[in-house]
Amino acid sequence: MNTSTPTSRLLRIDASARTDGSHSRRVGDIVEAQWRRAHPHGERVHRELALAAPTHLAQATITGFNTPPEQLTPALREATALSDALVSEVRRADTLLIAAPMYNFGAPSALKAWVDQIVRAGHTFQFGADGPRGLLQTRLAVLALVCGVPGALGSPVDFLSPHLEAVLRFIGVQRVVTLHVGGTAGPAEPVQAAMATAERDARGLFA
Repeated sequence: MNTSTPTSRLLRIDASARTDGSHSRRVGDIVEAQWRRAHPHGERVHRELALAAPTHLAQATITGFNTPPEQLTPALREATALSDALVSEVRRADTLLIAAPMYNFGAPSALKAWVDQIVRAGHTFQFGADGPRGLLQTRLAVLALVCGVPGALGSPVDFLSPHLEAVLRFIGVQRVVTLHVGGTAGPAEPVQAAMATAERDARGLFA
C-alpha cells in the first residue's frame, strides 16, 4: 500500500527557452509522471524559467546577502526577496527536478541565474571548521538534460551536467541522478529510443 503523505514535495525547474516542442520538458514530464505515481498526494511546485527568468545578481543583492537580517534596509530586503523565495522553495522540497537543454556547452542563462540566487551562505550552505557544508535536506535531485548534438552530454565539452551535479551536492542534496537525451536536433527515431531509455531509467527512481 502506498504510504505517501502530503509532505512529499517536488520542485520542478524548467529551463528551456522553448515552451513548445521542448525535449527537456518531455523528459521532465516522464520523470514527474513517475514521481506522481509514487506520491499521488504529494505537493508539486513549478518554476518556469522561460516565462519568468530570475534576475541576475547585482550589487544590492550581494550586499543584502552579506548584511545581518536585523540591519537590512527596505531596499536590501527588496533586492534579496527573490532569493528568499527561491531558497524557501528549494529548502521545502524533498525531490528536485531540473529539466534543461545544453546551450553552447553550458546552462541556459536563466538556469545559471537561478543557481546564483539559491547558492547562498547561511541558507543553503555554511562554512565551518572543516569547510563548507550543505544545508539542504533534499533527498533526490533528478537532472533531465538534453542536447541537440549526439554524444555531447557526458563528454569533455559538457559543462552543464558536472556543473549542476557539483552545485547540488555542494548545497546538500543527498543523491543526484542525471538522465541524458542527446541528438535531439537529428532524426526522430534515435530521439525516441533515447526517450524510452530515459523512461525506463526513471521508473526506478521513486520505488
